[in-house]
Amino acid sequence: MKHTLAASVGRGILAGLGGSVVMTAFQKLIEMPLTGREDSYDPATLAQKLLPVHPKDAKARMRLNYTAHFALGAMWGAAYGLVAYAGLRGPRAVVATFGAIYASDLVTITALGLGKPWTWSRQDLAIDVVDKFVHVAATGVLFDQVVGRDNAS
Repeated sequence: MKHTLAASVGRGILAGLGGSVVMTAFQKLIEMPLTGREDSYDPATLAQKLLPVHPKDAKARMRLNYTAHFALGAMWGAAYGLVAYAGLRGPRAVVATFGAIYASDLVTITALGLGKPWTWSRQDLAIDVVDKFVHVAATGVLFDQVVGRDNAS
């Protein structure tokens, strides 16, 4: 049975939240120990740029960071839900979703003055690509095998 667009997007949101958990675990347990990178507060910075939120202390900024991180993950999952609704699944859906998300991410951070990706080191670029690809791939697996399984074409 094919689900409605709304159901596919909703299932994508659930998968995207799970993808955020996988990405966070990957970052904390694998990527950051290998690269020596410190925690990033880019999601909080983005939220502060777009919304009238101003954390009062470090603890509030950390809460905002995780909230924004998971909200972005939910949106990325919604994008996967749209791609799945259009009929793509598996690796093709992951690549299509990643391409759309990553391109829009680079445009957004540049337009908002939050970064200049063309100035990043190779390592910083690789970390950014790999972390976000891990998220989209995990979202795809969760959508295709768990929350959207009965919608498989």
